[in-house]
Parts: sequence; structure tokens; C-alpha cells
Amino acid sequence: MIIGIDGNEANVVEKVGVSFYTLKLLEHFQKKADRDLQFIVFLKSKPSNDLPRPNAHFTYSIISGNFLWSQTFLPLELYKRKAFGQNIQVFFSPAHYVPRFCPIPVVVTIHDLSYFYYPDEFLKKDLYQLKNWTEYSIKKARTVIAVSNTTKKDIVKFYHTPDEKIDVVYNGGPPRHSERSEKSLNRFKLTQQKYILFVGTLQPRKNVDVLLESFTLFRKGTPGFKLVLVGKKGWLYEHIFKRVEDLGLKKDVIFTGYLKDDQVSMLYKKAFCFVMPSLYEGFGIPLLESMSHGCPVISSFASSLPEIGGNACLYFDPKDPQELLEKLVILKNNQELRKDLIQKGKERTKLFSWQKCADQTLQVLRNSHSAE
Repeated sequence: MIIGIDGNEANVVEKVGVSFYTLKLLEHFQKKADRDLQFIVFLKSKPSNDLPRPNAHFTYSIISGNFLWSQTFLPLELYKRKAFGQNIQVFFSPAHYVPRFCPIPVVVTIHDLSYFYYPDEFLKKDLYQLKNWTEYSIKKARTVIAVSNTTKKDIVKFYHTPDEKIDVVYNGGPPRHSERSEKSLNRFKLTQQKYILFVGTLQPRKNVDVLLESFTLFRKGTPGFKLVLVGKKGWLYEHIFKRVEDLGLKKDVIFTGYLKDDQVSMLYKKAFCFVMPSLYEGFGIPLLESMSHGCPVISSFASSLPEIGGNACLYFDPKDPQELLEKLVILKNNQELRKDLIQKGKERTKLFSWQKCADQTLQVLRNSHSAE
């Protein structure tokens, strides 16, 4: 069996979210590749050094072209290969968009439909593309992979898709590569268990405003704490920086920007806790990353987060900064609760792995081919 894959999401410098997902699948697919299971990964440009190395059964195909690449250049290549007898049995798109007029069965992964809930966070042209191209992809696909039951329900709701066409395959989570030294703490002048950690792209639906309000109240009764915001700047991020100034938090809030895995790993390990205040997540990988590093989690009770976090988190209403404050104070004053959350978190992460994600994704691809 030969599987074609759009690998462009993984072929970027700063890998977060969908890029990280695509990379982890490619890594596991490369290990699985053999004479009976081959992969061709299609890219716009040569693979970066951190992509899996090619071998006899896991190869890269560079297709020149940029504008509407997945809608023109990629399908032309697939048609050409089919015409010359180079049969790819199924094509996998790891992120929402499938090639137009694809001559072979396709499977697509849908990560979230946040643009229906928070359309103002997207440029008009991006919003149009997300809604319409995703709709085409879901209709065209033989099977749709949803990364959570929450995402599956949204696909059924907004795109009126038959339930049986959608398979839920959870993402993995841990591990990020661990850093042996504590240079991340030294770099940002942090003290172990004296900072609250957030990891995610800085954008409105991450709900950082509520975290900032709660932290302002928390530090009044608990001086010396810092708030560390890890992640690159997303859409409409400017107001977050302004909010920090307005609240008088410039000395206590640290914006790290994008960090490499080993640096984030150390920050997870040494944090007082990790807070995920998001209004909407299709999955929420940082929850599992935090748990795997022995960092207790406080999460909003929203979208897929309770589905992923289970009983290993403290939850709060994402629109109520006072409730988040209460959870921070409870965690600070109750060491037994802290230990319990850490232990439950380590057990919770055992339910999720990139190996399991890759194996289940491969099974969906096989089933989609055999359904012809």
C-alpha cells in the first residue's frame, strides 16, 4: 500500500499545533514504512532538517508552485502519477484542506472549528477560505478524522456531516524533549514553583485576559509570583500587551515568545502550575504536556478540555476570573491536592500517545482504501 501525504504543515520553523501534529505523525509513519507500507510526502520546498529522514519506503516529493498549491499543483502531480501507473492508494491531508479534483480517495483531519465560534479573530479572506475549503474537504473525503468528540460534534453541527463518516483519533501529548540544565529559569530570572505558566499562541480565544485579571488578584496575597506566557504572537495579540500595562504587571508578566521544546519542558517542570484559560480548543495538547512533566493543571471548563483533562485538572468558568483565583488559592494552600493532581495527571497521560495516534490514523487510512 502506498499512502500520499501533504507534509507542508510540518515543514516550518516554528512548529505548534497542527505543525506539531503533522511532524509527530510523519515521525511514526517513517518508522512503520516497509515494502508493504510506503509513504510519499509531498512538499512545496525541500524538507527541513528536523523532518524524518527519507528511506527506500518513506520518500519526499518536491512540487514547485506556491499560489493555490494544494488546489492546482498537487492534484496535477497526483493525476500525472496515476496516468503513469504510480498508484497511490489513499491521500492524507493532516490539516483541513484536501487537493481539489483528487483522483484517489482522501482522508482529512479536522482539528477545530473555532472560526464558527470566534469569526472576528480571522481576516475575512482567511475566514472565507476556512469555512468553504473545509466544507469541500469534508464532503470530498472518504473519511474525516476529528481530534476529539467535541470537534466531531462541531463537524456534524456546522457541516451536517453523517456521524458514521467521522472517526475520532485523539492527538498524543507528551513528551517534549527535556532540558538537563536550568538555563530557562536563569534566562527569565524565575524561581522554582514561583511562577504560573501559560503555553499557547497569543490570540483572543486563548482568553489570556481572564488569566491576567486573576493573576493581578492572586499576586496581592502571594507576592513574588510571576506569570510566564509562552507562545508566539497570533491574531489580535496587541491588546494582551496593553492589558499587562494597564494592570501594572510589566515587571511580573514575562512574554517569552516561541521557545524550543527543551526550554518549554523545563518551564513545565518547575512551574507552580499550568493554566489553560481557553474559550475553545479542539484538543489541548499543552494539558497533557503539563501533566507529563508533573505540573498540576488548572483548566477552563470549555469545549474539549474536560474531555482531554478528565479528573486530572481543576476546572473553572472561563468567563469568571474570580473562580480562577479561587482555584489558584486552593492549590497554593493544599499540598495534598497538588500531589493528587500531579499523580492523576501522570495516569491521565497514559491514555494518549503519538504512537497510538499514528497507529489509529493508519488504520483509518487502510479502511478508507479497502472501502473502495
